[in-house]
Amino acid sequence: MAAYIEGLLSEISGLEEPIEELRSLQTAVLAIPLNTLGETVSGLRLQALFSLLNTNDSEQIELCVAILGRILQVLEPVHLAQNFREELQRGLNHPSDSVKTLALDQIRRMVEHSEAVTEIANSHEVLKQVLQCIGVEKVSVANEAIKALSKLAQTKAGLDALFMSDLVQDLKDAMTRNDVIRYRVYELIVGISSVSPVSLGYCANSSFLSQLIGELTGNDILVRATSIEMVTTLTHSQHGRQYLAQQGIIDKISNMIIGAESDPLSGLYLPGLVKFFGNLAVVDSPQQICECYPAFIKKVFEMAEGQDPIMTGVALDTLGILGSNVEGKQVLQKTGEKFQNLLKRMSQLARNATTELRVRCLEAIALLLTLPAEQQTEDLLGMTESWFKSFSNQPLELFKNISCQPFPELHCSALKVFTAIASQAWGQKMMIDTPGFVEYIVDRSAQPDKESKDAKYEIVNTLVNSKSTAGIFGNQQYLRLRTYLREGPYYVKAVSSVAVEDAE
Repeated sequence: MAAYIEGLLSEISGLEEPIEELRSLQTAVLAIPLNTLGETVSGLRLQALFSLLNTNDSEQIELCVAILGRILQVLEPVHLAQNFREELQRGLNHPSDSVKTLALDQIRRMVEHSEAVTEIANSHEVLKQVLQCIGVEKVSVANEAIKALSKLAQTKAGLDALFMSDLVQDLKDAMTRNDVIRYRVYELIVGISSVSPVSLGYCANSSFLSQLIGELTGNDILVRATSIEMVTTLTHSQHGRQYLAQQGIIDKISNMIIGAESDPLSGLYLPGLVKFFGNLAVVDSPQQICECYPAFIKKVFEMAEGQDPIMTGVALDTLGILGSNVEGKQVLQKTGEKFQNLLKRMSQLARNATTELRVRCLEAIALLLTLPAEQQTEDLLGMTESWFKSFSNQPLELFKNISCQPFPELHCSALKVFTAIASQAWGQKMMIDTPGFVEYIVDRSAQPDKESKDAKYEIVNTLVNSKSTAGIFGNQQYLRLRTYLREGPYYVKAVSSVAVEDAE
């Protein structure tokens, strides 16, 4: 097969119209398994294939891209860097997006390799071309360029190549072209900053981060909203949060929440401000965040009680995030009557809102009620039980009715609420004391879709694995649950039929 492929490559190099031969070559390389293709094509001269990319014939280009993509992926990154760097560099400047993507994909492989990355870091012109790809119209090409540069920046050599040369100015020049490219560069910078304190230092010293932070208070509301999303990404790392705190950005965003009350256009960026603090509370201390920035939790409550479905949805998501750990639950509990009123509001939304809001509400309720076994103190169990009872006089029936409605997405979200209380003794007592409830959760025919069957299985799995279930349910019902668990979510009882011939 190697000789056949080599023969086709030699033949192709001298043809003016090589389409048929390229099709044959594509068939040949696709027929060889990847684990043996490397041995087959090693040592082959691929320059003829690269040269055939210099055409306006779209079919010829796509065939060459398919063949090269298959062959190059089995070659070692160091081999690529040493033998095809110039060809790949030309590919970055090719008018075809598929050729650009091919080149960027291989360059990303090289920068991910501990030895090949040095070759690319030292190749100024290649990096210059990759940077230019951030500014192309095709989003997928720009994203590949961002991925490659982000990987490169995970090394000291890569950081120096990007930030200690005139490439910094190239990036800044690209940002002036339009808002889209500017925010692609911000995406790159935030991604690099998130890797380590060192990489954040490079980005800060090059003034990219201060420019991004300046966008938070700009006159363009849409730009402001996008900036908040970018800055929120920095909260995912400890050094990112430290930087934001040192620069006074967390205080600034808190003040923006307060100031939003007098801004008629705040609806465009306020959800982003709330999400910022929601993310911060997840990775930091919910109590500390809510105590230091009371405007945040106040605004979440206001948004949840309001009539704007966009604001309400963000508030529900944030409440779920806050209440997903014990500290967050206690923060919410301390608000007293405000939170009790909010639980009643959530009950109304779970029943009467749009399907999307109902789903988000149910997901938040499930997170609020979830309490891992190792955290189930008497006080916390009493708290989650009181929350559950706040939803209705018959909360179990409320969520069961929702789970039976003809909307698959509602089924699973409502069933998650049952999973949340299934590990807690009070929830188990409520289940066994509700006539027909155990029959409902072990009835595989009630909801035919796979997702609902999986969700019911998770309820039973949680019950069986709880230490208190056997004592509360009794041996007979507990054995029933164990049998269901052993059979699995998709078990169908076999029904035998016997044909009886008429005696006549």
